[in-house]
Formats: sequence, structure tokens, C-alpha cells
Amino acid sequence: MPKERPCILSIAGFDPSGGAGVFADIKTFEQHKVLGMGVITGLTFQNDSEFDGVKWIETDEIIKQIEILTRKFKFQFMKIGMIKDLDTLDKIISFCKLQTADCRLIWDPILKASAGFEIHKAIDKKRIATICKNIYLITPNTDEIKILTGENDVTKGAKELSKYCNVFLKGGHSKEKTGKDYLFTTDGEIFPFRPKKISETGKHGSGCVLSSAIAANLALGNNLQRSCLKAKDYVTKFLMSNKTLLGYHKI
Repeated sequence: MPKERPCILSIAGFDPSGGAGVFADIKTFEQHKVLGMGVITGLTFQNDSEFDGVKWIETDEIIKQIEILTRKFKFQFMKIGMIKDLDTLDKIISFCKLQTADCRLIWDPILKASAGFEIHKAIDKKRIATICKNIYLITPNTDEIKILTGENDVTKGAKELSKYCNVFLKGGHSKEKTGKDYLFTTDGEIFPFRPKKISETGKHGSGCVLSSAIAANLALGNNLQRSCLKAKDYVTKFLMSNKTLLGYHKI
């Protein structure tokens, strides 16, 4: 009989274009041969290049979606994407931990849509530190790490957050645009990840794909460093797959 696949949960927004959010996560999970399930946090009105707004799902409705899934399925890893605010995030994390005490949470802190729509206008820096204590990994880009920590020096900001959880700092939004990323671990180690190829065409939802690929590789039993390396390779293929804003998923 075929080996049973590990279950993994995406808690994220619904993107009608399929490029980001739960759609992108599920596509990534399927390519990695893990059994992906999804919980919707918000219904977005967007395509791959325009974002007109979002209708948020109430927190209790998000939790109801999680509850019925965790009642039957065991999730060792859960990935959280677009969230209305820190209150909602805190409640979701608390509920997930209550349902599955040993689950590891990966948070992709989407503060602004790729089309420019600002999702979070103000961030409580002290509360971020408290929340990160209950997260296994956070995957901000250089703009997001500045907002989350208030530090213009992104390395200093990542080191500060890594006191509470592991940090995968994405370099795609840096001034150099080399695509070089860094993993800052809670042990104080720093691992660089340079892409094998540089894509001239950005992709809608690439951050979602990266964080879900890391989560999938962790669910398959890889350690954090190897999971980040394999996810980086996956995203590079995704970025190089075509010249449009919607990439193709393939191992």
C-alpha cells in the first residue's frame, strides 16, 4: 500500500486568481505529496496584478473551520498567511495550540498585497514579540521585517525576532534584488540561501509559495535548514516557469 501522506493546514486568504493564499498553498502541498487542507481568513477581490479589497471572515468562523478539521486530522505543521489583525492572529494561534499542543506554526506576515494594497497600517512591536514566542518560523521580506521590528537594519531586526522564533528573511524585496535569503535560528545561527538562477519576472504569491514549501518539507521530516533549502529551489523553479505573473507549480 502507498505510504500515508502527512496532513498540513493552510490558514490564509482566498485569492480568486489562484496565485496566492490558500490556492497557492494547496498547489504547493500537492506537488510535495503532502495532504493539504485550507481554512479561509478573508475573501479577496483581486487578480494577479490588482487588489481591490478584502472581506474578512469573522474570527469565530475561522476557528470553527479549524476545529472541525483538527477534530479528525492530525496537523504537525500549520501555515498562517493573511490575517486581519494581531488580535485575530493571537486567537488563532492560541486555539491551534489548544487543539494540537505540539503543532508547529509557520507565519507568513502579509502586511501588504503585491499589488500595493496595505493590509496592516500599524503594528504593535511588543505584541509581535509575544506572538512570536508561540510560532516556530516567521517568513518576512525585508520591508516586512522593518515594519514588524521598527528596525531599518534588516539583519538587526531579524536577529531580534530570532530571540523568540526562527526567522527566514526573504531578500527578494531588498535593494540589491539578488534573491539571497537568510535563516536566523533561535540558536543564534545564520544560514544564507542563494538562488541557483535569478528570474527577471516576479510572481504573484511567491511569498505564499515559499512559506508553504518550507512547511511541506518540514511535514515530510526534513530539518529546518534543509526544508528552507528545498523550498528555495522550489520557488526558483516557480519563478522561472514562465514570463507571466502566475507561475507554474512543479517539483
